Amino acid sequence: MFIGTVRNATKGKPVIRLEFEAYEPMAIAEMEKIIKKAAAQWPIQKTLIHHRTGILEVGEVPVIIAVSAAHRAAAFDACRYIIDTLKQTVPIWKKEIFEDGEVWVAAHP
Repeated sequence: MFIGTVRNATKGKPVIRLEFEAYEPMAIAEMEKIIKKAAAQWPIQKTLIHHRTGILEVGEVPVIIAVSAAHRAAAFDACRYIIDTLKQTVPIWKKEIFEDGEVWVAAHP
């Protein structure tokens, strides 16, 4: 299982909050494709991905990924693949809010 939390700093700069936006139909379809690709690579049994949108404060959870398998190596490998691929391909946009401004990061097509 991977549970991502909102960190209090990025590259040493204090983060006040994050804001996530997504194109939901495309994001869900892309997450389903990622799960299918993971299942083709590892003998996993069940998978769950949940990513929140909206305003999240430091310490809140924007993403949860759970993978079940008969053996932990497959579950851990698939879970790492899923979060890494999600960050690269799923149309979810993150804005980091700082005391002195804000910046959009991890924008995907």
